[in-house]
Amino acid sequence: MDETFEKAGSGASLTYPVAAGQFRKGHYAMLKQNPCKITDISISKTGKHGHAKARIVGINIFTGVKYEDVCGTTHNMEAPHVDKKEYELVDIDEAQVILMDTDGEPKEDLNLPPGDLAEELKKAHEEVQDDDGKSIMVCVLAAMAKEQIISFRVVTSDE
Repeated sequence: MDETFEKAGSGASLTYPVAAGQFRKGHYAMLKQNPCKITDISISKTGKHGHAKARIVGINIFTGVKYEDVCGTTHNMEAPHVDKKEYELVDIDEAQVILMDTDGEPKEDLNLPPGDLAEELKKAHEEVQDDDGKSIMVCVLAAMAKEQIISFRVVTSDE
């Protein structure tokens, strides 16, 4: 009888456990089931009948919405696996962007970012198309099986 076992990579889980007291400003945490970057954290002293509590405030990394959560410092919370990658912008087609990684492989599954960043990116792309010595590098943030462009920069060919 042959048995087949599925393999999972080290990033198989979308989150990992972290004790609430271990979080710091700038870390990533799941607040109310949303991947957030922590903007403020305060730890209360232990009370007469309880444990110290961590009050964590963060901004959703994809939507910019503010979330807050309170948890005992010794209790585990979830933290998302977050990955940042940089790609070169090749073209913008309607609401979709065409990117290229450092190995020259195309990436065509991302849309323009929400809000003003999309308009700024379109404008920069139009300006760079006329200048052979410049290109646009976009920063893509990936977490919770979602990817989104969060920033970009114009670079000259000698960088």
